[in-house]
Amino acid sequence: MSDFTSNFWSIFVAGVTVVSILACLFLLWFSGKAKAMTASDNTTGHVWDSDLREMNNPLPRWWAWLFVITIVFSFAYLALYPGLGTYGGKLGWTSTGQHQTEVEKGNAEVAPLYARFSAMKPEDVAKDPQAMAIGERLYMNNCAQCHASDARGNKGFPNLTDKDWLHGGTPEIIKTTLTQGRMGNMPPMAAAVGSSEDVKNVAQYVLSLSGSPHDSVQAGLGKAKFATCAACHGIDGKGNQALGAPNLTDDIWLHGYGEAAIISMVNQGKVNQMPAQTQLTEVQIHVLSSYVWGFSNKDAVASK
Repeated sequence: MSDFTSNFWSIFVAGVTVVSILACLFLLWFSGKAKAMTASDNTTGHVWDSDLREMNNPLPRWWAWLFVITIVFSFAYLALYPGLGTYGGKLGWTSTGQHQTEVEKGNAEVAPLYARFSAMKPEDVAKDPQAMAIGERLYMNNCAQCHASDARGNKGFPNLTDKDWLHGGTPEIIKTTLTQGRMGNMPPMAAAVGSSEDVKNVAQYVLSLSGSPHDSVQAGLGKAKFATCAACHGIDGKGNQALGAPNLTDDIWLHGYGEAAIISMVNQGKVNQMPAQTQLTEVQIHVLSSYVWGFSNKDAVASK
């Protein structure tokens, strides 16, 4: 209900709720007072299976009282809990508050398990089998949806198993990424580059930086125009981790390979977001960052 900017819908929902309950009470009362047309033997005239006759007997009293109790319960519930528009209820209960309470309880229960890892260096955590078993579950629950279960990523989602890091691959930087999230923004650059032909030439030059198949003549023409891209990607095209600008010389393509994909990026730009993992505790972030660091540092993890 908080999404609405007017009180009308809150009042409307509250009104419909109360009227519906009162209507049920009225229906119960009316059904007890109304008299159906019956024969002298108190039957309605309906017959099934030759001899099964419908009687016009009132509801059992205990059944009627169950309806009354249900209605009384509904009013008590609406007084204590949310249900009448924006009214929060006397108990102040919210689903968000209950969820947070359950999360805090769960974190408190597993705190002794994590305590041993909090004082360990990330490199040592990455070598601990128990910590890595926990890290695997944290990764599968929070990261695999984008980066894939094998951590090799998907189109638009970085591969975590190689050495190509947009913002850096040290445990500290990975921890910062998990804690604060990342926002990547490549603005449309077509207007700055020039004509559509200039954009194609720049695309060919970008392909040449990684040794990919390209047209050398067009690449030569695109080199000068690449200066508009150098502010982020560098004159040599090796990128800038401080900005999260990709390295264009390593033949790793986050958003697609080939001239068409590069032209699309130059013309349309791209906005990517890695959300902050605020649902995780500090020590869970510590274990998870160590686990992720281990993907691209298998030799260091394997050494004892």
